[in-house]
Amino acid sequence: MSETGALDAERLSAALSGRYAAIQVVASTGSTNADLREAAAKGAEDRTVLIAEEQTAGVGRRARQWSSPKGTGLYVSVLLRPGGVPFANLGSLSVVAGLAVREVAAGLGVDAVLKWPNDVLAGPDRAKCAGILAEAVAGDETTVILGIGLNVLPLGENVPAGPGGLPATSLAEQGATETDRAEIATRLLTGFGELEHRWRLAGGSLAEAGLLGDYRRHCATLGQDVEVQLPDGSALTGRAADIDPAGQLQVDVPGGERYTVFAGDVVHVRPAGS
Repeated sequence: MSETGALDAERLSAALSGRYAAIQVVASTGSTNADLREAAAKGAEDRTVLIAEEQTAGVGRRARQWSSPKGTGLYVSVLLRPGGVPFANLGSLSVVAGLAVREVAAGLGVDAVLKWPNDVLAGPDRAKCAGILAEAVAGDETTVILGIGLNVLPLGENVPAGPGGLPATSLAEQGATETDRAEIATRLLTGFGELEHRWRLAGGSLAEAGLLGDYRRHCATLGQDVEVQLPDGSALTGRAADIDPAGQLQVDVPGGERYTVFAGDVVHVRPAGS
């Protein structure tokens, strides 16, 4: 296992061999997603990457704080302009990113699963190791900012739990065979780039991209009794039954009806079969 200091944009660019239009590493910023939204408005190119050593105002879904201490994780945002992908399919980009993160974790010997819609859980206790946030940007051209926060080294104490009381963990704490953040960033951006390319060519359809089956296999939410906190403040309780080709969760509720959920926070009420 190896550990390194600060990330280096030139090293990352060389390792990624032109897969991305631009890669920038900054010592500290409020939010990499917010910075790329501004860059998008100024005409930044498709597949522009911004990585921060530290975020002082990192956020996840529903504007929740994402703990981003200096030098312990990867705080990465990618600006994408996926022309040809219908707006209704843009939400499935979080699924693509989740698969990329899980593949990296698995390649490092970490037991990791996906929690719909945007979390990666690791270890026997299924603690939160990564979070994903995809944000569409208003404008004439389809633009999405995709943010990934991945805990590589231990975060220390006093890190708030996530929705549903999920504690935080890191790759190192779960026995990762590698903790060099530059190496992990290279693996993550390589894997995500390949999966995103397939997703884009398929018009954002997970099924046509050949990704839906992978997500179903690795999604710990499926088969669980769940409570979904919906954006309007209401809640939906039922059994998580499936993921559709647009990345939406399908929930079977008492009475035999099936509801399709586009966005919401999910609490795993109990493991399937328990």
